[in-house]
Amino acid sequence: MALVTFLSDFGDQDYYVSAVKAKMLSINPQLNIIDISHKIEPYDLEHAAFVLRYSFREFPKGTVHLVGINTTGAMTQGYIGVKLEDHIFVGPNNGILSLLADHDPGIMVQFADIHLRDTTFPTKDILAPIAAKVASGAAIHDFGGPLTNFKKLMSRQAKATKEHIIGHVIRIDRYGNFITNIHKDIFDKLNPGKFTLQFGRETVSKLQTGYDQVEAGDAYAFFNSLNLLEIGIHHGHAGNLLGLKRDSVIYINFES
Repeated sequence: MALVTFLSDFGDQDYYVSAVKAKMLSINPQLNIIDISHKIEPYDLEHAAFVLRYSFREFPKGTVHLVGINTTGAMTQGYIGVKLEDHIFVGPNNGILSLLADHDPGIMVQFADIHLRDTTFPTKDILAPIAAKVASGAAIHDFGGPLTNFKKLMSRQAKATKEHIIGHVIRIDRYGNFITNIHKDIFDKLNPGKFTLQFGRETVSKLQTGYDQVEAGDAYAFFNSLNLLEIGIHHGHAGNLLGLKRDSVIYINFES
C-alpha cells in the first residue's frame, strides 16, 4: 500500500489538514496517510526538522514524506522533491530538508512551473498532488529538473575537546525534558571516567540509564534512544523548574 507521511504546523483546529488529505485521496483513494505531527510551532523549521529527522527512518524505505512547514514564507525558494536514504520528501525549499541528515540528499528536483500555480495554500494545491502521484508510482523527476540552489540551514553542533564538551538544548519535550545535541559517541570517546555535567545552576556527576533512577524532584541525565543526552527532573517539569530553554548551554567537564 502506498504510504505518505504528513508533517505540518497547521494544528488541529482548522480545515487545513483535512483539506490536504482530501486532495491526496482524491488522486489515489488507496493511499495510507500517516500523520507525524501537526502541532509543530508555527513557522518553526528547527522544531519540524527535529521531529522529522528522528522519525522518518522508522518508516519503510520508499515512504513519501509531505512537509508543509512555512510553505509561503519569504525564505522559501520554490518547491522541491528529494530522495534521501531511499525516502522521498516533498516540500518547500526553505532549508528544512537540509536538516534531516548530515549529508545532502542523493537526488534533488526543482518542481517545474507547469506543476505550480498561484495559491495561498501551496501544501494542498502544489505539494499534495505531487506527493500523492509519487506515492502512487510516479518519479519525482517527472515533475521537474535538477535542483541547483538547495537551500541549507546550519544546525547547532556541540563543541568537544579533551577537557570538555559544550552543547545546547535543542528540544524541550512535552514532559519538560531537555534533549541536547551532545551525542553518546562523542561522550564515550572523551570520557576519562570522571566528569561533571552542568546545566543552569544544577551539577551532576553520574548518568542514569532511565527516568526513574533518582528520587522524585531530583535531576537526572542519560543518553536516550536517539543517543542524545537528555536531562530532566523525575516527576517534574525541568523546563519550568530549571530556567533553561532551547539553545541554553550544557557543559560537560572531564576530570583526568
